[in-house]
Amino acid sequence: MLDQSIKTQLSAYLTKIIRPVSIRVNLDNSDKSTELVELAREIAGMSDQISLHETQLDTERAPLMSIQPANEEAARVAFAGIPMGHEFTSLVLALLQAGGHPAKEEQAILDQILLLEGEIKLETYISLSCQNCPEVVQALNLMSVLNPNISHTMIDGALFPKEVEERNILAVPAVFANGELFGQGRMTLAEIVNKLDTGAEKKQAEALSKKEAYEVLVVGGGPAGSAAAIYAARKGIRTGVVAERFGGQVSDTMAIENFISVKATDGPKLVANLEQHVLDYDVDLLKTQRAANIVSAQESDSGLVEVTLESGAVLKSRSVILATGARWREMNVPGEAEYKGKGVAYCPHCDGPLFKGKKVAVIGGGNSGIEAAIDLAGIVDHVTVLEFSDVLRADEVLLQKARSLSNVTIIKNAATTEVLGDGARVNGLTYTDRLTGDSHKVVLAGIFVQIGLLPNTDFLKGRVDLSDRGEIEIDARGQTSMPGVFAAGDVTTTPYKQIIIAMGAGATAALGAFDHLIRTSVPVTEAEEAVA
Repeated sequence: MLDQSIKTQLSAYLTKIIRPVSIRVNLDNSDKSTELVELAREIAGMSDQISLHETQLDTERAPLMSIQPANEEAARVAFAGIPMGHEFTSLVLALLQAGGHPAKEEQAILDQILLLEGEIKLETYISLSCQNCPEVVQALNLMSVLNPNISHTMIDGALFPKEVEERNILAVPAVFANGELFGQGRMTLAEIVNKLDTGAEKKQAEALSKKEAYEVLVVGGGPAGSAAAIYAARKGIRTGVVAERFGGQVSDTMAIENFISVKATDGPKLVANLEQHVLDYDVDLLKTQRAANIVSAQESDSGLVEVTLESGAVLKSRSVILATGARWREMNVPGEAEYKGKGVAYCPHCDGPLFKGKKVAVIGGGNSGIEAAIDLAGIVDHVTVLEFSDVLRADEVLLQKARSLSNVTIIKNAATTEVLGDGARVNGLTYTDRLTGDSHKVVLAGIFVQIGLLPNTDFLKGRVDLSDRGEIEIDARGQTSMPGVFAAGDVTTTPYKQIIIAMGAGATAALGAFDHLIRTSVPVTEAEEAVA
């Protein structure tokens, strides 16, 4: 089942196991059970530290693979399905962690996991094509390995469609805690732990507010923010990065083929490299934190720029670089908010497999929309592309491919007017023909919105000058209308929203901030005033 190159790599990883591990598989008579036991046997045969036990129990899901230290009676990590594709790494990490290999996480969050109380039974529904799912699965697996009160099962929705139907799962990853929906979409380990640890936010806010002032504080951890942090840190100045989710939109990008000098990569891999590069320098990286307000040095009591976070923490800095990026643009029509995650989706790679054999729509005829239609056409029964304009903006090569597919229909001059549903899930939409004014109804099960991005500037309104599209207005050095505050990347008026352009803009903003610092005086602290 595994090719030789993967076996070679896996064998090397398995040498890191320092205590015996038990793999247990529960099987039925399906082809997938045959695949799973073949995979389990191959893995067990690669290490003397791994034992395999095969069962057929009607009380458990099948096929199911559980992993546990050999000296423990009950497994706390399980995979209901075949953990291949994006989830193969989750399987490898589960083996290593159950085998005593330490996790590469901050000790503070590991300690926080150990202190979580009460039995927590976690289940995550995934699709093997979802690039966001592994991060969630790996986080929950690690929590289960560390804390005996926690257990976690990854469930491939494609193999358990009855459960998906009963639980009305239309977006992945979908996490259930003790039978109740806990969260959907990408979540980091810190976000999950903080959500379970109800007192964490207040304690973190108090600790963050006590931090020493920075010379450059970067708000945002995408390509622009990463480049800004690296360029600032290389100047030898105190640099901090605060980010809700490191990597931003790039984390959700599959194929990247225009990053100069790298022929091909993917978003998660690029994000991992960016984070490692940032941490190679003396940068204070604060993740899972979102900015809520900014106050200029002229307005603040400290004489420094102050950034307030949603947790209530206040960070101070002599200069700030705003690199908060952008988010998916919504249609803003009746029914969209009500059915978000219930048929309205924004990631075709993640959620497409949940609509296998069904009819779906893609909203938007740009590159993202047409690429989504092509991808979905291989999974679903039919794709209807609705484009508001009379012109399709996608590259011609993509349009030719889409038009060659018999189950793709493209409709131009179509203004989506409403998302329809039965209260639990989407069952259609209506659109108006902009040429005739006629209204049409399309019966379908899913709607994938691909109509561009909105800048994340809601917290900046009235604070810095914004364009009529909500983007931060900057000059050639990245300077905003607020002294000492710079901006870079997709959140700004820079016309082309590309990874490589955002990185260059981040470097520009960092150099602009450094130039600002060397030309302005350092504020006198209260302690210094008392001494004087």
